Amino acid sequence: MSSLMDAVRAGRTAEAVSLLDGMTDAERRACFPELRALRKELRADQWTAQARRAYPALHAAGTACQTGAAGVANWLAASDMRWWPASPGVLIDLLGDRAPGWLGDVVHRLAERPVSSRVPYELMAGLVRLSGCPVPTTEAYVHGWVEHIGHVWQRGDTVLDRLRKDPHLGRLAAALFETNDIGGRLAWTATEGPDSWTEALARLTVEGVLDRKATVDACLARLLRGGPAADHRVFLRMLKAFALTREEEREHLADWLALASDAASVVAAHAQSVLASLALDGELTARQLAELSGAVLFRTEKKLVRAQLVLLGKVIARDASTADELLPAVAQAFGHEDSDVQERALKLVERHVRKAGTAAVREELVAAAGQLIPFLRARAAQSLGASAVAAEPVTYEEVLPPAPEPARLAPAPDSVTELAEEIGALLATDGDVAAFERTLDGLVRHAYGDRDMLLEALEPVVAGRWWDQRDPQYRFSVDDHFTGNHGLFNAAHGLELLLATVRGKLLTTTLHKALRRWTVTTDCGHSPLARAFEARIWEVAYRIRTEPLPFLLSTPTWGTGLLEPDELVARLDQYRRLGARVSDADFAQALLRVRRGDRTVAEAAAGRAAALGTPEGARLSEWLASGAPAVPAFRRRTTEDRILVESAEVAELQGDFPSGFRPLGRPVSVYRDRWRCYHWSDGMRQHWLALLPEQRELVAVRMLRDFCAAAVHDTRGDAAVLPLLAESGGEAGEAVHLSVAYGLGARHPEDRLAAVDALLVLAARGQLDAGRIGADLGQLVRLGAVKPSRLVESMRTAVATGANATIWGMLRHTVPVLLADLSTESVAGPARGLADLLAVAAECAERTGAREEIPHLARTADRRGSSRLVTQARRLRSALAEEVAA
Repeated sequence: MSSLMDAVRAGRTAEAVSLLDGMTDAERRACFPELRALRKELRADQWTAQARRAYPALHAAGTACQTGAAGVANWLAASDMRWWPASPGVLIDLLGDRAPGWLGDVVHRLAERPVSSRVPYELMAGLVRLSGCPVPTTEAYVHGWVEHIGHVWQRGDTVLDRLRKDPHLGRLAAALFETNDIGGRLAWTATEGPDSWTEALARLTVEGVLDRKATVDACLARLLRGGPAADHRVFLRMLKAFALTREEEREHLADWLALASDAASVVAAHAQSVLASLALDGELTARQLAELSGAVLFRTEKKLVRAQLVLLGKVIARDASTADELLPAVAQAFGHEDSDVQERALKLVERHVRKAGTAAVREELVAAAGQLIPFLRARAAQSLGASAVAAEPVTYEEVLPPAPEPARLAPAPDSVTELAEEIGALLATDGDVAAFERTLDGLVRHAYGDRDMLLEALEPVVAGRWWDQRDPQYRFSVDDHFTGNHGLFNAAHGLELLLATVRGKLLTTTLHKALRRWTVTTDCGHSPLARAFEARIWEVAYRIRTEPLPFLLSTPTWGTGLLEPDELVARLDQYRRLGARVSDADFAQALLRVRRGDRTVAEAAAGRAAALGTPEGARLSEWLASGAPAVPAFRRRTTEDRILVESAEVAELQGDFPSGFRPLGRPVSVYRDRWRCYHWSDGMRQHWLALLPEQRELVAVRMLRDFCAAAVHDTRGDAAVLPLLAESGGEAGEAVHLSVAYGLGARHPEDRLAAVDALLVLAARGQLDAGRIGADLGQLVRLGAVKPSRLVESMRTAVATGANATIWGMLRHTVPVLLADLSTESVAGPARGLADLLAVAAECAERTGAREEIPHLARTADRRGSSRLVTQARRLRSALAEEVAA
């Protein structure tokens, strides 16, 4: 036994196998407890050189020294053995003397493991050969089989050759079509030739090696079932490789109809082409084609819808007797959400309406025409021979989502146990403003009141943190980590700083130095925001070490960061009674957060603050009585491809404020603030907004470059904070509106959705200047900062919520800016997506009943031709000029 353990520890696999071959079953079982103990020992640090050396021998020995099938399977597939396993050949040799039934049990247990277990296919296949059991058809086995067959470059043959030789081909090929997420693995091989799975299987069905009918049926069934895009592509390519005969296509008519109606776009297009060929050859009845059209014409893919309309037109042109059956099917497209589809359908009906043999069909077409947009409805009435109906007055009521109500912060956690749990959650997720602020306040309170209990409760939270090393040699690296040039990365990093302070991991001199220089990070546009956030954190840390605070004055009342005046007065009164010294940064942050916009509340609280008789009470009284928060002067700067904003100095943020907070009120310059930025944490932006909850313009002007980057440089996640910006307080002016405008043109859908949310919040709060943001969007599109196609998606998302009047109020200012360019000879053509933008504008005008003249619209609508741009311009002009019935 000792010889075996020595060989295993030394990683001498061949010697271990030789020793095992000479043992009886009883001797092997006796070795297993020591092998299990060694595994536990290695698992404590499995990345050492010793562990890497020992694992292959341990894997082999542990497999040989067990007799239960379940135990062996668990050992073979163990996650800690996965990185340095014994070779499949060694394992198969060790298990070769076991009973076939036992081996079959092991291999099926291994095959039932998830694909992520990465059980070697060679091991499972070898055990199948030894046992003679039925080949497994689980996901893990089929994935392994596909990968094994596909590695033809290692053996010099082809996929087709290897499949021909496989004794289990029929069973595994059938399982291939039932296995999830297999398309990605199949796609790794060639797409054409004998090295491709698609052509190899198709060739085998021709040769009769595989049952052709069963294989084709399985492929169609897989496409009907759906799945990931990779599966669609591979199995569709396989279906095409089968090159079905016309007879085989007719046999699967029901499958083609189902695929054209419900399958993924690329699969539906193929099914539609097959059905079109059958229809044009007379293989489909008019009723079958009409039923198919009813499903296809309401798909969102315009390409499929247009192709179906073209097919219907060809069939009617070839056989006029089908008109009575097919024209009502065409008329179903009158209700399609896209106006271009409606117009195409109307043109098709107009072309063939004379072929309709009964009055009932004409009446059905006239009734269906009521679904058309107003611009087409009048035309349909004339072409279908119906009397024109005067438009009824539009009764429209704007539907906006309710403005979010601010959430009041819950009190700080009462117990240290609850506080420790919330700290753990924040360290894992970074949390929102409310969670961070109440946890921060709780940490300060418990550090002041019951420090020993706090330290005990924090043990499991900080135990895994690298900075909690007990060795003194780590002390200076901890200090360097928190005082580095990049500052605090995010709110969780600031919380870690406080935890390290509570645990005594930072030097008092380090805290004092950081406090004096306010940990200036980088001199970019964000620096004043980051500096103010960090100033309070560092001062709290210093006070925890030297003179703990009883609680924080600046903890907000609401989740936006706003602090009620009466609450701040009460806290200052409690400080007075406790004889506690106020923290400068904490008090400065409280002043910036206290509500001053409601003058009645602020002035009443000013008197109570003055009555405290403390310097802080007098300062608060003066601050509340000074009026609403100041708004600086702003100036727009237009460069080659963007619009930015500069702001003047805010005098009230200078003076008595600590040096860490004064930069918040200093001027913002487009050309000066260009230093490289290290503030890459998206989660920090919400905390920056909470610094100045009644002066969001000051925050927005410093984050404008981020929102601009989401549109111009295609960054992801920069616009996520826009809804919080809209929910914040203070004036929504130049910077806020421009920020939302950039977000509406962001590259990524989630950023555009956030911008739409912000837009609707501003509208619901009555703070949206539609003319301002609409004009900004027009200029941004002209400059190339915002792509019209992205803007269209944002506008359609907002319209889908019911905000038609809001969007029209914006687009009525955007459209003229873009149409004006069309009147200049220097412009080669309209901006891509302008026609779609006009379509959204026309839709909003039709729904809201807007009646007005739009500059440059008539000139565009009077252009020759029937391009989509001209058609949508005419539609918009018609909607705006339509006269209603008296």
